[in-house]
Amino acid sequence: MSRSSARIDTKKVNSELVTLTYGALVAQMVKDLDNVDDVSKQLERLGYNMGIRLIEDYLAKTNTGVQPNVANWSAAGDEFSFILDTNPLTELVELPDDLKGLKYCNTICGIIRGALEMVQMDVQSWIVQDQLKGDSNTEIRVKFIRRLEDAIPAGED
Repeated sequence: MSRSSARIDTKKVNSELVTLTYGALVAQMVKDLDNVDDVSKQLERLGYNMGIRLIEDYLAKTNTGVQPNVANWSAAGDEFSFILDTNPLTELVELPDDLKGLKYCNTICGIIRGALEMVQMDVQSWIVQDQLKGDSNTEIRVKFIRRLEDAIPAGED
């Protein structure tokens, strides 16, 4: 038997697998909860839990990730935007008209909030622009609220 000379791009396969799996998760949540605002809240909560437990380990082991541009700093220096020119979670996605209110990538906001809480920073994070809604890029706004002091990280005793 001879080996095929065509090579499989595992990074592309992994990216597509994540995209399709995430899409299936969101679709199931829409069916189960039947309210896009509730789905958006649950996606943010899911991301928050991921940020607390997984993001550091994931990035350290896989050496992958999206490279956002940091822009639009507030005058007080406590708020900025992450600008994503491409968003792998939305590559194969088109929202139907009845789900236009869904914050499909709200998981990313939760990841940011959860990861920063683990390094003692309380932040708010929300989507300002969304490629799924016709914007040229995805913009996620992050606002520093306060530094958490003498706090035990979530899940730790």
